[in-house]
Formats: sequence, structure tokens, C-alpha cells
Amino acid sequence: MECENEKTKKILMIATGGTIASVVTTDGLAPLMTPDEILQYIPDVSKICQVHTLQLFNLDSTDICQEHWLLLSEAICTEYENYDGFVICHGTDTMAYTAAALSYLIQHSPKPIVITGAQKPINEDNTDSKLNLYSSFLYASSDAASGVQILFNGKVILGTRARKTHSKSFHAFSSINYPYLAVLQDNIIMQYLTYKKNDKPEFYHQLNTKVALLRLIPGMSSEILSFLLKTNDAVVIESFGVGGVPSLKQYHYYDIIETWLKQGKIIVMTTQVPNEGSDMNVYKVGKKIKRDLNILEAYDMTTEAVVTKLMWILAFTNNQEKVRKLFYTPVGCDFLYTAYDDTKI
Repeated sequence: MECENEKTKKILMIATGGTIASVVTTDGLAPLMTPDEILQYIPDVSKICQVHTLQLFNLDSTDICQEHWLLLSEAICTEYENYDGFVICHGTDTMAYTAAALSYLIQHSPKPIVITGAQKPINEDNTDSKLNLYSSFLYASSDAASGVQILFNGKVILGTRARKTHSKSFHAFSSINYPYLAVLQDNIIMQYLTYKKNDKPEFYHQLNTKVALLRLIPGMSSEILSFLLKTNDAVVIESFGVGGVPSLKQYHYYDIIETWLKQGKIIVMTTQVPNEGSDMNVYKVGKKIKRDLNILEAYDMTTEAVVTKLMWILAFTNNQEKVRKLFYTPVGCDFLYTAYDDTKI
């Protein structure tokens, strides 16, 4: 789509499917629309930027995984010098994972990489698609924008801080333990946070997929944790409250964690509670493990950021101390309270 003002910015729209590209079929909504068909619903975008399109794949985001994150990163790497910014159309269900993954695969980008989508298809009357997509192009054309972020319902969220918190409402995403970067209203950008821009980004080209997530429920057998550690290089434990594991002898969590850590596995403790983060030093069920064993703690990071950061780190090292150092090194403001870690690096 050619822009009416040739001096405006050149944006690459990368289509990956999702609700925004879906149409009604006998089996339910399915992503079938092309990016050019999607753009027909926001013709006014030509007034703010010049848009080129790339259909990378066309999937429900439930089917998107690590190989697709790498395809996205490689596509942006290939086209990086040709465009001023990027808008990725993506399904909402795994959008937060993709945003976090791209934050580690593409670090310090001076150009904006804006991820958006919708709760309703763009060809429906009552849809959030048009506003989300138009706003994304507007923000991607802004001089203040940089790095990876999600734009949804007028809110700009750092890529490592987003989580889907509503399954149907238009205000689907929240920024966890971090303020919004900007808010868009009536085509006006209110930029709250800006970052110093680097001259060029750092691209990474590998992920280790052997990272598992265990969400604890009351009475869960510790053998599940043992199985996950046997088949993966790292396990993230989503615990209760500020973090810990059942301490009664019949559970054997402490012994299992100790055994697998000695074999070089990586274990991270996080919390199921979205806001305010973990603090394993508060209760005995967390403090003993934190004090005695080489376990990592996620603090205020989102689960999506923890999982994808481990995949990025483990792609080039399995050494526990190197993993610890990298895990506690902030990338894209994924850590807000790094001082909580009392382990010397």
C-alpha cells in the first residue's frame, strides 16, 4: 500500500494468522485472510505510512511455537535495513509468548516491532481489529517507538511484560509489574516511557525447546516434577503465593530438586499470582530451598518471559553459573527488582 506522503515511514506488516485474519467456517473461526485483504479494512493507513506486506504463515496462535518465533526473527533480520518499523499481526492466545521470545531474539532494536491482533475478526462489524491495527501502524511510525512491544486496545506494553488477562474482552492484555509504555487515544500518542536507542539491534538465531512449566496444585505428586526434569533441561515451577514447594516428607520435593540440580538441570521458581512477584525468603517452604539449593527465582517476571528467556539462554550454555548470571541480567527490562537476588554472580 503506497503512502500519500512519500516522506513518511516505510513499515513492513508481517501476517501470521490469528483472529484478526479469521473467517467463519463450519468448523469455527479459521485464519484465512491475506494481509492485503486485511489492509482493505483500514484504507486511511496510507495517510500515515507506506505499508508493505509479508505473509509468513497463517495459523491460529495455539499452533505457534518456537520454530515460528525463529521464522519471525529471521524475517525481521532479513528485512531490517529495508524498513523503518514492523507490525506483526498475531493471534492473542500465545501473543505474550511471542512478544517475550522476540524480545530475547531481537535485542536493543532502535526500530519498533509492534505486535497486535484482535478479539474479533476484521470483517465483523463489532470488531477491535481496525483500531488495533491502525493504532499499531501509527505507533510504529512514531519516532519515540523502539524495541518489541504489544499494542492492544490503545495500550503499548513492553514485550517482556505482557499477559493476556481477558479471554473475550477488547482490553485483553495487561502490563504485569510495569507501566504502559504509551497510550493511544483519538490518534494521539501519549508516550510515558522512552529508552535510549542503540545504533543497531542484536539478533539471535537459536532457542532450546527443552524447557517445561509445572503449575503446582495442592497435593500434586513430586514425581511429575521428576519426570519433567528427566526429559527437559530446565523446569519452571509456578508455585503458590510468594513461592515455595510442599514441605511435608511424603512429597519429596526438596530431595527431587536437590538430586536434579546436582545433575546440572535448571530450576526456576515463580508464582501463579500475576502481580507483585515472588519472594522465597518469606516462608519456610521457600526459604530453605532458596538458601540450600542452587535454584533460581523469577521475582516479578512474567511466566512467558521466564520460559522464553530460558530457551534463549540454554541455546548457548547449560552451565548452571553462566545460566544464573544471564538469567539475572536484565534484557528489555524483564527484571524490575534484580536486587532481590542475594546470590553473588
